Amino acid sequence: MTRPIQLLDVVALTEDIPARNLNRGQVGTVVERLDTNHFEVEFADNHGRTYAQLAVAEDKLMVLHHQPVPVAS
Repeated sequence: MTRPIQLLDVVALTEDIPARNLNRGQVGTVVERLDTNHFEVEFADNHGRTYAQLAVAEDKLMVLHHQPVPVAS
């Protein structure tokens, strides 16, 4: 079971968004929950400069983890 996406989660796209020149795997940060299924995600480069910010459906995002996540038994 995965926890719901939360504000400031680091996420990756699970599919391309060609209209915004974003590819599957690009990493962003959730900056706002827009409704039950959509989040505002900011995509920034390694220098912190935002290159895209847009609403993304929850089913097109995966939360990235920087440490082990306990698995329910």
